[in-house]
Amino acid sequence: MQRTAPMITRRHLILSGLSLPLLPATLSAQSVFTENGVALRGYDPVAYFTEGQPRRGDAAHAADWGGAIWHFANPENRAAFLADPVRFAPQYGGYCAWAVAEGYTAPIDPQAWRIVDGQLYLNFSPRVQRQWERDIPGNILRADSNWPELRG
Repeated sequence: MQRTAPMITRRHLILSGLSLPLLPATLSAQSVFTENGVALRGYDPVAYFTEGQPRRGDAAHAADWGGAIWHFANPENRAAFLADPVRFAPQYGGYCAWAVAEGYTAPIDPQAWRIVDGQLYLNFSPRVQRQWERDIPGNILRADSNWPELRG
């Protein structure tokens, strides 16, 4: 998978040998992480719930919500999302859950995901996800506290 550079500047946070590209904490993130206006790197948010795995969406089944374009694998997933977008949209606008817990935003890998209590969480990479999973409740609590300020 080809990765793109973070949107503004690149800083590194070293935690337990992990390195994450981060946006400066003084800058507000968009409410939804996008690349070229597309959320979730073009993956279908509903598929995580219905298929239990990431699935690439198709621009033919796109919808606009939250200031971003969302792609879906089929018309049924698009309709389900539009009926209840908050249920299916990833937490923290689709930014890395670990980074938000640490007070920053970072892009995500759609393959690094987990559903917790009916909510979709994404991380920068599988390695970062393993770090996040060491204390899911604590990381969610910290991220929930940080997110209002980060999203602007």
